Amino acid sequence: AWTWEHQALVRARPVAGDAQVVARFQQMRKQVLMQQRDRDKLREEVLEMREKMRKELIRSKQGFFDLKQGEGGITDIEFMVQYMVLAWSANYDNLLTYSDNIRILDAIAEDELLSKEECQDLADCYRAFRSEIHKIALREQPAIVDEKTVAKQRARVREIWQKYLQTGNA
Repeated sequence: AWTWEHQALVRARPVAGDAQVVARFQQMRKQVLMQQRDRDKLREEVLEMREKMRKELIRSKQGFFDLKQGEGGITDIEFMVQYMVLAWSANYDNLLTYSDNIRILDAIAEDELLSKEECQDLADCYRAFRSEIHKIALREQPAIVDEKTVAKQRARVREIWQKYLQTGNA
């Protein structure tokens, strides 16, 4: 499978169905996600996919920020979490317990793979961006905000992105 398919599997979870089918899915998910991976190759593929998405999906304009696709936004946080699960779950299977970003970040902090402060900051930014997207969606508007309103959060997400994905420290 392609890396992006494994990234999607990080978020996959059963929501209904026969208990045996759910158990089999969970087992298969764990087997796939726990594979040893070449971290440099994985990082390149994740970065390449993210850049492709930015070029095709970003809707930011001068002075405004796309909460979902903008650099330092929701998708960057999601890609970091997915990368870390794929890179580290062979040795830290508790990263596979949950499929949501917040609880995966909690597990990453618990295993001290990132600092607790970095994980908390990413979780806080993720929550803030999601909350804003929900408010905007109720007004049936695109998830684009004045860049000044989220400058601090964006900068923090970009800083952590740079540290772990751009430089290869993860």
